[in-house]
Amino acid sequence: MDRGTLPLAVALLLAGCSLSPTSLAETVHCDLQPVGPERGEVTYTTSQVSKGCVAQAPNAILEVHVLFLEFPTGPSQLELTLQASKQNGTRPREVLLVLSVNSSVFLHLQALGIPLHLAYNSSLVTFQEPPGVNTTELPSFPKTQILEWAAERGPITSAAELNDPQSILLRLGQAQGSLSFCMLEASQDMGRTLEWRPRTPALVRGCRLEGVAGHKEAHILRVLPGPRTVTVKVELSCAPGDLDAVLILQGPPYVSWLIDANHTMQIWTTGEYSFKIFPEKNIRGFKLPDTPQGLLGEARMLNASIVASFVELPLASIVSLHASSCGGRLQTSPAPIQTTPPKDTCSPELLMSLIQTKCADDAMTLVLKKELVAHLKCTITGLTFWDPSCEAEDRGDKFVLRSAYSSCGMQVSASMISNEAVVNILSSSSPQRKKVHCLNMDSLSFQLGLYLSPHFLQASNTIEPGQQSFVQVRVSPSISEFLLQLDSCHLDLGPEGGTVELIQGRAAKGNCVSLLSPSPEGDPRFSFLLHFYTVPIPKTGTLSCTVALRPKTGSQDQEVHRTVFMRLNIISPDLSGCTSKGLVLPAVLGITFGAFLIGALLTAALWYIYSHTRSPSKREPVVAVAAPASSESSSTNHSIGSTQSTPCSTSSMA
Repeated sequence: MDRGTLPLAVALLLAGCSLSPTSLAETVHCDLQPVGPERGEVTYTTSQVSKGCVAQAPNAILEVHVLFLEFPTGPSQLELTLQASKQNGTRPREVLLVLSVNSSVFLHLQALGIPLHLAYNSSLVTFQEPPGVNTTELPSFPKTQILEWAAERGPITSAAELNDPQSILLRLGQAQGSLSFCMLEASQDMGRTLEWRPRTPALVRGCRLEGVAGHKEAHILRVLPGPRTVTVKVELSCAPGDLDAVLILQGPPYVSWLIDANHTMQIWTTGEYSFKIFPEKNIRGFKLPDTPQGLLGEARMLNASIVASFVELPLASIVSLHASSCGGRLQTSPAPIQTTPPKDTCSPELLMSLIQTKCADDAMTLVLKKELVAHLKCTITGLTFWDPSCEAEDRGDKFVLRSAYSSCGMQVSASMISNEAVVNILSSSSPQRKKVHCLNMDSLSFQLGLYLSPHFLQASNTIEPGQQSFVQVRVSPSISEFLLQLDSCHLDLGPEGGTVELIQGRAAKGNCVSLLSPSPEGDPRFSFLLHFYTVPIPKTGTLSCTVALRPKTGSQDQEVHRTVFMRLNIISPDLSGCTSKGLVLPAVLGITFGAFLIGALLTAALWYIYSHTRSPSKREPVVAVAAPASSESSSTNHSIGSTQSTPCSTSSMA
């Protein structure tokens, strides 16, 4: 057997051979007291929020989520992940996320493949990386008005208040609430819609069990009713063979525990449990007391002499236990000497990401806020350009470094002005360096091209309904440090045809629009298929696209947005559309003419039969033949006129 799996295999045998518990009648003497983080720390992921709601809005075009985040004084770091549910090949709905915070936040946002609109306060939220999503400035409203503001844009799917989160996972399309309207309620379980990890670890308490000899230690974890599966990860910093421990997990009887431990230990749980290396092997647990005193009694019955950690948690789906005690050999006092560097040390990478670059009036300006620097525990001794003689000014709450494009070692090319930000910090012997850029927008040219084939060889300014068109947006000269992206595109057909949305929120709109792979130079591409259901068909249209030049590294302050457009001619030799529904105009004209011709021949045949079968004495001159023909002609003209207004749609011809 692999040695890495040996401890857990032994744990499995110990768990299977454990005796059934028996209750203790005697009182257990064990005074639970908080223990320091150096002896044990428990972090967890939960779906319970101080206030929240989940509602269903299945027919809504826009999925709206609202997060109210409370942080302690000073900047904080937050990891926010949006995860789309599987839609069986269909594109996810557009999402509006309203982010309300009370203090400065460094935000790391992950929302790959999601058409996201983010509303936030740009003076409080700083992105560690360019978000690459559509953003909106959030008005400074109280909570009730923010909810009203969000509800005006679409029905709210979820809303939650979180206190000092470290990470948040928001699952889209997962709302299972029975409410049709989202109203905040206290102590709300968000289910699968939202899970988050508090920054502050859970309270860990410990004590020594009186009257029990030896060095066996117990780790006791209680969870409130909630998820059906709880993953427990246990990391004990003891050498193999130095530890004799028992893990006691108590919760509702329906909870299944998935245990991932790095040490051999005895397992004592309610419900069922399994090990990460044998997830399909479920072992039945026991009925355990649901009180702290009863669980301490279980620990004593299992011959534990010390309770190294006793933790009570709310609704939790993932729990991580880190402990450094080894069988009670570490004493509570004096505190152990710290052998590892503290967690709150200056991060040079994060510090450099906070430098904001602004370009205006033929000058480059770098700004670094002191509040953010202090939060990172950094001490800055200097901020300069590549030319060390160009030093930053101390303007009270920030450092400002400014230079014209013609000095301080600026490298000027046809499309870009480049330099280097150099930061000296006290905790590093070598300076930190970062490339900074300004775009020369006067030298950049944005082109919107229409092509008739996916090879993008033959440019055109004409589109034909029912024929696929291919579009490419490019910027010249190309800039390797920046990424060109399509934010939105639409086709304006004037008052006759209205506006056709093609791309919105960097996502395709409708089944007749497809985002294609970029060109070898990185130019964004897409295709669309135009169809009409009404006439007269417009003769011209305007294709407009909003593009963004985003730095591949750096802050979102360097993003540049431009709107490019081109005039298109529309020809209609064949008015068939994407779905070929209904009768088109040539078909209607053909049917009308055929009906007229058949009617005329049928009338002539009837007249011939009539004139040759009646007796000669009753024959009279015919003077009223023109009347039916005139009526038929009138009917034909009316039919042609009505068909011109509604081709390509069966429903519109009814």
